[in-house]
Amino acid sequence: MNLDKLKLAEAHFLQQYPGGFDHPDMVKIGKKHPVDKMSEFTREVFAKKQFKRPNELLGNLIKIISRSSMVSMFEKPKFRDFVNSLNSRDRSALAKGLKKLLHGKQEAGFNDMLDLMADGKVARWSLITIALLYFDLQAEVFVKPTTTKRIIEQLELDHLIYRPRPSWAFYESYRTTIIEMKSMVDPSLSPNNAAFTGFLMMAL
Repeated sequence: MNLDKLKLAEAHFLQQYPGGFDHPDMVKIGKKHPVDKMSEFTREVFAKKQFKRPNELLGNLIKIISRSSMVSMFEKPKFRDFVNSLNSRDRSALAKGLKKLLHGKQEAGFNDMLDLMADGKVARWSLITIALLYFDLQAEVFVKPTTTKRIIEQLELDHLIYRPRPSWAFYESYRTTIIEMKSMVDPSLSPNNAAFTGFLMMAL
């Protein structure tokens, strides 16, 4: 990791936006990305008790992806059509994978969802990590390919090898790195993990 580059980005960002994400300009930008509102909705509809109704659950997953300002407009209808095309067995499997991802064995849940999404040609980083981020803004991360590749390149994160096909090994390592870097900068730059990666995207 190039710590000097991270600290330089921090200094430049705080010079331009004193107070970090509390700066009026950043508050204005933040209104376009209602992360807290989306997180509240996600935590409500994906509480453990909700997993008894897989059809309703997957409908809410479609809603989350459709409403997210961070997911590409091109990916949203593809994911909706993918879910709607699933038979009852695969719908149940996708819901069970999501439950593991959010409430149980994360790696198993990630891979269960990935296998189904790969079959449907919708195995995209953004689609498999957006609910994770919204469910826990402090512990999980959103992998947006362009942003992630820029962070890796600019901060010389040589231990991270990005590939288009999602993998748990990369996600886990990237998440650890983001949380580690978050602890190295002013808290005003990281009210949550989405904001922190947003800072990196803007500052690098």
